[in-house]
Amino acid sequence: MLVMKFGGTSVQDAEAIERVAGIVRSRMRRRPVVVVSAFHGVTDQLLTLGQTAACGDGESALAQVRGLRQRHYDTARELLGEDRFRGMRLKLDPQFEVLEQFTRGIAAIRELSARSTDYLLSFGELMSSQIVASALSARGLPALWLDSREYILTNGHFTRATPHYSDTYERMRAGIRPLLIDQQLPVLAGFISATRDGIPTTLGRGGSDFSAALIAAGINASSIEIWTDVDGIMTTDPLLCPQAHCLRRVSFREAQEMAHFGAKVLHPATLVPAMEKNIPVLVLNSRNPKSPGTRITSQPPRGRSVFTAIAARKNISTVTLTAPRESAPHWFLQEVFHILHRGACGADLVAVSEASVSFTLRTGQNTDDLLANLQEIAAVTVEDKQAIVCLLGENIRGRAGIAARAFTALGDAGINVRMISQGASELSLSFVIHERDVAEAVRRLHARFAPEKNTHRRRGQRKPRLIPVEPPLQSDSVGTPEAAHTDQSPGF
Repeated sequence: MLVMKFGGTSVQDAEAIERVAGIVRSRMRRRPVVVVSAFHGVTDQLLTLGQTAACGDGESALAQVRGLRQRHYDTARELLGEDRFRGMRLKLDPQFEVLEQFTRGIAAIRELSARSTDYLLSFGELMSSQIVASALSARGLPALWLDSREYILTNGHFTRATPHYSDTYERMRAGIRPLLIDQQLPVLAGFISATRDGIPTTLGRGGSDFSAALIAAGINASSIEIWTDVDGIMTTDPLLCPQAHCLRRVSFREAQEMAHFGAKVLHPATLVPAMEKNIPVLVLNSRNPKSPGTRITSQPPRGRSVFTAIAARKNISTVTLTAPRESAPHWFLQEVFHILHRGACGADLVAVSEASVSFTLRTGQNTDDLLANLQEIAAVTVEDKQAIVCLLGENIRGRAGIAARAFTALGDAGINVRMISQGASELSLSFVIHERDVAEAVRRLHARFAPEKNTHRRRGQRKPRLIPVEPPLQSDSVGTPEAAHTDQSPGF
């Protein structure tokens, strides 16, 4: 069994969905489940129209709804032809009418709560997945649309809900797996879910990847394919470094670190269910389906360079706190982290000494209250326009002189390092520099450390199969996983 997730750029128009149909057809022997994102840009448009309505401009918001309706109808008509489109329209019309009424309600009360946001954003995935299911069916595939909200159950933390894993997996085993046994092709919307009471929730931006991983874990799929618009995970952002190239294989731990430090190909939570069930993840390009992509498994490739990838994240602010002389070190540190926790502000990097603490925050967070509270216990200095650069790789552990080599490369270019952090996982070496120096720093570090293309293959070694061979699917067994374990992004 296989779970295939298609991102927004892979279903952005009729031509893209036609490619999806061909890719799915080529996988039918593997009993796939298809997970679909909203059309490219639709989630942002829905959020914008909701904010417009909340400001009281209901007419502008309704005009945006009508634009979305026309885009979906035009795409469906081109894919299905006039006769089939009439049937599709009977399904979509009531949903767009509900969306219009909901938009009027937001404009009337001039408020867009977290709960309302989740309900509003759910329309994008619902519409696209139904259109894709109909397009697959029109091309002779046994597609059957399923409502994700009946299978993925979460808590009530709106805009970033946490799944109830055991209940979710049980529903998938009971509801999705029998369809695969009967040779059906389930098609579900990504990103959206619901509470046990049926209230719509979402898994956070990029949550369609997470949906695919949850489904794969629930049905014990043999692999997950994340179809996007790039050839795989890159050694770094090619917009920063033209010499960047695609990595053919990385470990789960490396991919998680990459996602945390800025790689946009995968949602950070995607790999958790896959890791727990030992399910390989492949990142593939729907515009170039012959490309082998990147394979993510539990074990890192052997014989590679020290670092696997270089990630960079801009729009960072550094905050430095200096404690009063009379304060006890243990009290000071405890109070700092208590204030951070209370303000729900996550610090990506932290450097600590007895009398001072430095940490990074993402610029744009509402930090006024946080900084005011910190100023009550310490002297506070804030530097904006900073960036984090992170060197990642399983081979960092136990290697002497790595930091010295990295900082020599930066020092030769006159780049000042403001803060340094060795990740607790020992998979990353991170530092803070000024935003203006990011491109130069990444190019120099990539030239010094980046792995050569496909260095995990030794001379005479056969090219590894990207798709594992699966055992026959049995109707009386839930199966076992393999024993051996941003859209619209340039790979980072």
